[in-house]
Amino acid sequence: MKKIGIALFTALAVVFLTSPFFTPLQAKLLGIVTFLVVMWTNEALPLGVVSLLPILLFPAFDITDLNSVTPNYAKSIIFLFIGGFMLAIAMQKTALHLQISNRLLRIFPDTALGIIYAMAIVSALLSSILSNTTITLMLMPIGLFITENPRLKVRILLAIAYGASVGGILTPIGTPPNLLLLGYLEDVGREAPTFTEWMGMTSPVVVTMLVLMPLVLGYGMKDEPVGRITESVESMTKDQKKLVWILGGLTLLLLFNTPVKPWYPGLGLNEKGLLLAAGLLLFMPGVDLLNWEDSRAIPYEIIFLFGAGFSIAQAFGSTHLAEAIAQKLVFVHHLPLWMTLAVIALAISFSTEITSNTALTSIALPVMAELYGVDHPETLLILMVTTVAASYAFMLPIATPPNAIIMSSRVIGVKTMATIGFFIDLIGVMIVSATAYWLWQWVL
Repeated sequence: MKKIGIALFTALAVVFLTSPFFTPLQAKLLGIVTFLVVMWTNEALPLGVVSLLPILLFPAFDITDLNSVTPNYAKSIIFLFIGGFMLAIAMQKTALHLQISNRLLRIFPDTALGIIYAMAIVSALLSSILSNTTITLMLMPIGLFITENPRLKVRILLAIAYGASVGGILTPIGTPPNLLLLGYLEDVGREAPTFTEWMGMTSPVVVTMLVLMPLVLGYGMKDEPVGRITESVESMTKDQKKLVWILGGLTLLLLFNTPVKPWYPGLGLNEKGLLLAAGLLLFMPGVDLLNWEDSRAIPYEIIFLFGAGFSIAQAFGSTHLAEAIAQKLVFVHHLPLWMTLAVIALAISFSTEITSNTALTSIALPVMAELYGVDHPETLLILMVTTVAASYAFMLPIATPPNAIIMSSRVIGVKTMATIGFFIDLIGVMIVSATAYWLWQWVL
């Protein structure tokens, strides 16, 4: 009860402090979100229970009605995660993760820090061309079984999730906020960076983050035993080979389905449908890799967590809270450019912790464009910082899909993620704003 009391007190304090600056409805929403975040962090109630509270709290406080909240718990993207979780369960059931782990371990440095670096880099590079959600789902079983050391296991899983977010900005197709920016620039008649120009601009950010982020994750791990799993792994079984073919075919489909504009339009298939189809294929006669009893291992509390995140994003839009927060940043127009970039990166990065980065980016881009005017030379610089910072949220599981996915492992606490992620958030803000000021403003 003490932890719940702390959450209530913090929420009431937020409502009181924000009331002079926002409408009563917006202040109530900020209080409810604060309550949920504190409850997630101090683990006063199970993760799934807290994630279902918006269904009760939003209608009770007139934020949104019940019929508007509940559909957020069954959005189409949730079925992408269900399909991905099925593939992850099959990987564990067939012990394919051990086959992959043993092959990867042959090239990893035999240290805790070496493994953290390797997993972060693999995750980042793959996420630059494929969905960071898909990559995290595929790599998580490997991270879970690559070591027996529980402390190192937590850092490896964080490296996978954070690496996916870091690498997602490397290409225009790596994450939805990037595509939102390109679409917005096209709508307002501004020339967008080409594929290679984008990579040239973002690669310094990605490389620097991939140097510093694993260092933070590896802090205090120098003397930790690697504790590699030493189960003997023979040649692949028949079931493992089946799963390899399914995963290989899925990867090829995802690659060919990814558009590279203006050169290649993609296949036009729905990625959510592809992942769910791959998951359901595992139950089919002749494949027989899963039975319905195996589906009990799906982490349904993470499904509820996604529903809570979508509900918060919807509430931010319906109450115009996201727009109101962005408009509070108008004062940065009068600051020196380097400070403007730092404030925007900081505000967007931490705002993304409690709402969808896709939703926040779609709302923030037009607001940020008005700071200097759409046609102003520095506006594109501001929009690039806004877009990249939206992907660099590392504290909370609702911030990005990779964060939520590794929470499904049930070996990471929200408090641990929030503590480590806070410092990586700050590093990301500094790197993005510094790169924008010293490099991007001369390129754009």
